[in-house]
Amino acid sequence: MTMMRTLLGAATATALTAGAGLAEPALIFDLGGKFDKSFNESAYMGAERWAEETGGEYLEIEMQSEAQREQALRRFAEAGANPIITTGFAFSDPIGQVAPDYPDTDFVTIDGYVDAPNVLTIGFAEHQGSYLVGVMAAMASEGDTVGFIGGMDVPLIRKFACGYAQGVKAVNPDATIISNMTGTTPAAWNDPVTGSELTRAQIGQGADVIYAAAGGTGVGILQTAADEDILSIGVDSNQNFLHPGQVLTSMTKRVDNAVYDVMMSGDDLETGTVQILGLADDGVGYAVDEYNEELITEEMAARVEEAKANIISGDVEVHDYTSDDSCPDLSF
Repeated sequence: MTMMRTLLGAATATALTAGAGLAEPALIFDLGGKFDKSFNESAYMGAERWAEETGGEYLEIEMQSEAQREQALRRFAEAGANPIITTGFAFSDPIGQVAPDYPDTDFVTIDGYVDAPNVLTIGFAEHQGSYLVGVMAAMASEGDTVGFIGGMDVPLIRKFACGYAQGVKAVNPDATIISNMTGTTPAAWNDPVTGSELTRAQIGQGADVIYAAAGGTGVGILQTAADEDILSIGVDSNQNFLHPGQVLTSMTKRVDNAVYDVMMSGDDLETGTVQILGLADDGVGYAVDEYNEELITEEMAARVEEAKANIISGDVEVHDYTSDDSCPDLSF
């Protein structure tokens, strides 16, 4: 199977022109790269699963700067790619500019939002999955202090933090949750050095379980947590394998399933709609495997499964930060 793995520039223009008329799907990875072991890599795995099962081919590109977003969208659209799938909320505005110019092309924004007839918006109930790992963090902690480190300080990441804090407080109302964001620009998604520094700072304040929701930056967070012999929690992809016995669990966000389903839909893709995938849809969850199963006690497993059932049934409502820009259990 031949994949187009190119960067924007003259080579891209040539490659995309050569692919015109093939109507292959295209996948645009956000900053941080497709091998970030988190959000982007999950999208990549979904596309690879589609390709392996169908024998199909897809176009792909990794962003190197903010300025390339609109350029990539237009070049893929001109090349006849369909649908064009993007990862990350930062694609919302560029898609909003480009989609009207290509009404016969379907666009998909994962984590963004675009109100247009040829755009499918896919979001996740990250607060629900974060609540579950918050329950686990509180139960695994040997003290009363746990941590959260986010990537770019945006409402979406505060949504993770807020759900996590609510889950922690559900188990231990007296717990302290230390919260830090890596930065305020997209560079915060790929800054493992700063992630490591924030981890050490939180450990110094007593945190013994730290949840990383920071894209590629999380690699530094999980590494430092393992080096300092505390527990960490991964995000988006199952990151338990990175440090066996040191990653308590991972809050899985099934971006892979979203990409796979979009590609499988083909001409039947329904645009002009919004899909929100939560616990009831297996859109979010937590990971237990051979790398962390010894860390999960029977009591912990029972408590988190009870919380999951109560959220799905509506008996427990997890606050969504993005609904009102507030978080009852955590101050930013």
